[in-house]
Amino acid sequence: MPPFVHLHLHTQYSVLDGANKIKDVVAQAAKLNQQAIAITDHANMHGAIEFYQAAKAEKIRPIIGCEVYITPGSRFERTMRSNGGAGIHHLTLLAKDAVGYRNLCRLVTNAYTEGFYFKPRIDHEILKEYNQGLICLSGCLSGELSECAKNSDLTGAKKLVDEYL
Repeated sequence: MPPFVHLHLHTQYSVLDGANKIKDVVAQAAKLNQQAIAITDHANMHGAIEFYQAAKAEKIRPIIGCEVYITPGSRFERTMRSNGGAGIHHLTLLAKDAVGYRNLCRLVTNAYTEGFYFKPRIDHEILKEYNQGLICLSGCLSGELSECAKNSDLTGAKKLVDEYL
């Protein structure tokens, strides 16, 4: 079997979305001889240290990440989408080094302290400020790029990719 690294994984810390227990996931990854695995819980990093320690104990490279909620508007906006607000999308961020980990912690913290409106959100402005050391994945079906694809919006998709680059 060719090497495989799971880069989008929710654990019991993704409320209503993940049932995987960290120790069980890491044990299964070890059983499958995986060399690395990521954690990308929804909008939080509560399991990051537990995950890191469990993976290291099994000699698996832990990749710390988070699936954040990002608004195409401002994180300070407090208008519902049904009333013209920007809404939210999912965006998967992975820390590639210690700087990335610190920036990811800062983004998640600010999502709660500055951007919380129904869910903790970041925006493109703060992501530009704290993007060093981060790897950005295009996300799931609830991502911005997926929305462009669903709407056949090639221009919007190109603009979005250029912005992330």
